[in-house]
Amino acid sequence: MSDKEEMASDGSLNVTLTLRLLMHGKEVGSIIGKKGETVKKMREESGARINISEGSSPERIVTITGPTESIFRAFSMIAQKFEEDITAAMTNSNVTSKPPVTLRLVFPGSQCGSLIGKGGSKIKEIRETTGAQVQVAGDMLPDSTERAVTISGTPQAITQCVRHICSVMLESPPKGATIPYRPKVVPAGTHAVLAPQHSAQAFAIPGQYAFAHQDLTKLHQLAMQHIPLPSLGQSNPTFPGLDASAPTSSQELAIPNDFIGCIIGRQGSKINEIRQVSGAHIKIASATDGSAMRQVTITGSPASISVAQYLINARLSSVLTGLGVL
Repeated sequence: MSDKEEMASDGSLNVTLTLRLLMHGKEVGSIIGKKGETVKKMREESGARINISEGSSPERIVTITGPTESIFRAFSMIAQKFEEDITAAMTNSNVTSKPPVTLRLVFPGSQCGSLIGKGGSKIKEIRETTGAQVQVAGDMLPDSTERAVTISGTPQAITQCVRHICSVMLESPPKGATIPYRPKVVPAGTHAVLAPQHSAQAFAIPGQYAFAHQDLTKLHQLAMQHIPLPSLGQSNPTFPGLDASAPTSSQELAIPNDFIGCIIGRQGSKINEIRQVSGAHIKIASATDGSAMRQVTITGSPASISVAQYLINARLSSVLTGLGVL
């Protein structure tokens, strides 16, 4: 991962790194700016090389290369730009809870174990130290040996988080050959459904259960088409991960008050659909005075919890996408 190492003037290790980000077309447009002015300014002010993959795919790869400090400056500027976009989108809506800035990095799968740490210790430490949410996808990205790492939080938390991730990655270089992820080009006229492992992360939730990518794609397509979801049942052959015999556990998540309505749906239609599809028990706490968040408790097998969280995230994402935030 590093091809040049020397001591910086302050005694810290100065290394040349390359980090890859996965972005939707709308995000890329925001980074490029009118006539390429935004990305030009970012390149000049950060000192990092910022390259954007060509093509008409719904996702693009943004490559950032340079000395570590230049990379951190570039990340800070990108996160700040996304923060501005969120603020701008919110001024035209009645939403009062500010969603976090979310960036998706792509790393060789062989390095992700070090990032998670023994029993999740490293990723927990990074979350606690930086205040950012960090999620490592359970599955490789299609046709590659890379995984998506989603980080979300304030621009400051994100930049801190990238610092921590870089130091972990430098300590554990990738093993073996890496097959880089290349977003698929979508033929003109077809409707693109974004790969869900990293697109429905409006509010990143630390998932404990790795779900197969293709299964999530099916779910994502259903969730995004706003059609009644079929009951997958506990023995549905298309979703082999749903196993009713798995031990039950529970997971809590906090959802902003402004978004709870879209999760519940008219007369509870959406929440009932999510309960039915996932097989999980979902309890939404009543609003507490002065709190902007509502506690949601999901109980069931690890797979059921994973599907329920996933569908809740997909709902949040689709509502936010309607606002033009993501």
